[in-house]
Amino acid sequence: MTAMSKGEERKVNMNTAFKRIKKNYDLYLLFLPVLAFFIIFEYVPMYGVQIAFKDFIATKGIWGSPWVGFKHFERFFDSFYFWRLIRNTLGIGLYQLIVGFPVPIVLALMINEVKSSLFRRFVQTVTYAPHFLSTVVAVGMIMMFLSPETGLVNIAIRLFGGEPISFMTEPGWFKSIYVWSGVWQQMGWSSIIYLAALAGIDPQLHEAARVDGASRLRRIWHINLPGIMPTVIVLLILNVGSILGVGFEKVFLMQNSLNMAASDVISTSVYRSGILGAEFSYSAAVGLFNSVVNFILLLTVNRIARKVSETSLW
Repeated sequence: MTAMSKGEERKVNMNTAFKRIKKNYDLYLLFLPVLAFFIIFEYVPMYGVQIAFKDFIATKGIWGSPWVGFKHFERFFDSFYFWRLIRNTLGIGLYQLIVGFPVPIVLALMINEVKSSLFRRFVQTVTYAPHFLSTVVAVGMIMMFLSPETGLVNIAIRLFGGEPISFMTEPGWFKSIYVWSGVWQQMGWSSIIYLAALAGIDPQLHEAARVDGASRLRRIWHINLPGIMPTVIVLLILNVGSILGVGFEKVFLMQNSLNMAASDVISTSVYRSGILGAEFSYSAAVGLFNSVVNFILLLTVNRIARKVSETSLW
């Protein structure tokens, strides 16, 4: 038999792929809305990124506006608030990664060890519930609890003889309030994926470890953690890739003129310049810079993870 040419091999591969798609057409139909969503709302809008390199004039449109190269990027890099924005955004992102990433893992490991199904469901319900609170409601609760006059935290401080603290107006408290309230709101929901990974670990490994006399902590360390490590690495890569993507809504709602030194981040700066100041080209340049840095971080961490653990996104 003669070897197939490249054209014939390509044709065979295409026929095989078509047969596979035809056989599982219903699954591909379910996938189409997701694909359409990302194309329409994520990729098509990238056409407008070019205004970061133009002086956008609404009456002339994107194509008619004049090119100015890196003018808006240079303006951002030379601005008085550049290093404050970078310091605050990176500081909150790193703080959130260091504190917020391990907590769902620990919670999932603890829930997995609970034997009582009733107590387990209770803990899951209590920890999942905050995730379904809107950002506005969550920030409203934070302000109520931390109010200098009527907040429960300051009432407790007074009971122990301390002076009330104005948490929401002191810059030194902003990052901790933002991060720890986020941990409280998201840790239960984020633990679901780790619980799913733990459910896939072979129970026979635990039985063999018990026979060998391994304690519960030993089994968690040598069986559960290695079993979920690929999931941990993938989620760590994704989290590092969005380290500068500090959300706008919560920061904006918690922000005021007194804590601006610690709460002003890239997203709020883009809002002020792009929406309030109508400087669309400048805000697009700042947003593009943020996205490019996140993308570089994602590529770098993914490559490191692939070399160190052989687990990566691609």
